[in-house]
Amino acid sequence: MPRDVSRWYLKLKLFEYEAKEIARQYGLPVPSGFVASTPTEAREAYLKLGRASMVKAQVLVAGRGKAGAVKPVSSPEEAERVAQTILSMTVKGEKVAKVLVEEQLASRFERYVSIVVDRGAKCYTILCSTEGGVDIEEVAALRPEKIIRYKIDPLLGLQEFEGRTVAKQLGYSGEQMTKVADIVSKLYQIMLQCDGELIESNPLIETKTGEIIPADLRMLVDDNSLFRQKDFLERSKTYEPDMTELEIKAREKGLAFVELEGNVGIIGNGAGLVMATLDMIIDAKGKPANFCDVGGGASEERITAALEIVLANPKVRVLLINIMGGITRCDDVARAILNVQKKMGITIPMVIRLVGTNEKEGQKILAAAKIPSLNSMEEAAAKAVSLISGAT
Repeated sequence: MPRDVSRWYLKLKLFEYEAKEIARQYGLPVPSGFVASTPTEAREAYLKLGRASMVKAQVLVAGRGKAGAVKPVSSPEEAERVAQTILSMTVKGEKVAKVLVEEQLASRFERYVSIVVDRGAKCYTILCSTEGGVDIEEVAALRPEKIIRYKIDPLLGLQEFEGRTVAKQLGYSGEQMTKVADIVSKLYQIMLQCDGELIESNPLIETKTGEIIPADLRMLVDDNSLFRQKDFLERSKTYEPDMTELEIKAREKGLAFVELEGNVGIIGNGAGLVMATLDMIIDAKGKPANFCDVGGGASEERITAALEIVLANPKVRVLLINIMGGITRCDDVARAILNVQKKMGITIPMVIRLVGTNEKEGQKILAAAKIPSLNSMEEAAAKAVSLISGAT
């Protein structure tokens, strides 16, 4: 199964149990629950809760309910048995390593509430709907009138009356309106304090006793904020269950790297540039071996680390380096390439595109070592693919 580059890059995704732990710190009424890594731990978690529960796979992809990875249980034995089944599952390419055993709630209504970064409007936007508990994308596509949008002024922030306005649009009044407004306000505070890109409750349920509870919670954090989000910085160093050895090594070195199935190794600076390079390799009938972004101000050491990781994959038969020098200097890149070539004894063909800061100096360094460089990304991609048949 092809791997999804986008879910491994750009945003720090939190597991449901992590998002709910943050929510508790802000006073949100999330359900009680315990994380389990084994069937025995799931059984013990059920005994601690002492009531009917849900066993929920902890994965960073959507659609786990449809995949059968969220199940109700009504006894410790059933919790253990269901946990064993779910822990052996793979959901959309992601192996389940943990489950959340959580109290089961009897719901009367299910709604959807989220706050997202609206780049077009340059503000946070509240998205909500009375159609909760289902794929919100389907609702947006088939019944767009069911989606309520409320933009938050970035200078004033979310005002109390605006929270109540959103609650009214969801059909609430009186005490329940106040509860929903409070939940929306706290979700907004989490977004501000945690540099969130998205926080989403689907469903936000109304219980049969009239309580309003975020039964599920999903959260994305902007990776660019990790320098000031120390707790998330540590979280970003943890490893997902299906990471390869090279991906783990790359993360330890602070590189954005995804191992793919092809034979053209790719290194670039900037997520968009690397993604475009992958597309051009595919357009040229080639197969990318990886996604590797060394970032904006990549040093010579960082370039060296990227080269070592990409070339450690025995499937790589041609290496394409695509650098657009801005903060990154092309001469630093050129020196790093030569250093690694000498250190590792690289014999596979290399295609290099260097443009931007100090590009002439970088091209001279490569030319002196008889390594040609190109100015066109399209030509570089086509050249890399054409070399596959003669690569050793």
